[in-house]
Amino acid sequence: MESIVLAKILVVEDNALNIKLFCDLLTAHGHEAEAVTDSREALDAARAFKPDLVITDIQLPHISGLELIELLKADSDLAHVPIMAVTAYAASGDEERFRAAGAQAYVSKPISVVRFVESVSELLESAGVPVGSAGEHEQGDAASAQEPPT
Repeated sequence: MESIVLAKILVVEDNALNIKLFCDLLTAHGHEAEAVTDSREALDAARAFKPDLVITDIQLPHISGLELIELLKADSDLAHVPIMAVTAYAASGDEERFRAAGAQAYVSKPISVVRFVESVSELLESAGVPVGSAGEHEQGDAASAQEPPT
């Protein structure tokens, strides 16, 4: 039986544990996740992958997440793609800066699994991507099983 992919999501993150967590959560909820660990490759990866959503860390080496958001929004083929900014180093005014650069959502680390999944669903729905039809009850169990201990 072929599984239904709800959305294609590009994850730009330089931390291997965060990549695994994000991609596992997205896959458990029926999405196809592609990870990019080098921010210098993210724009080309986005052009090739044609994502429905981009999730990017803000604290990245080489090209910051903030710069990447601006590059994505300046690209005519990618400007419509919603972006979720993720960072562990939240300071006063950061959310406003991320949104001003073009991010539609902001999640701080350590992430709340529930908040992360809700934000992904809200962004995809606002972009007109159908969500929630790939066995939600089983996916909910998979997501909660993956929540790291606090």
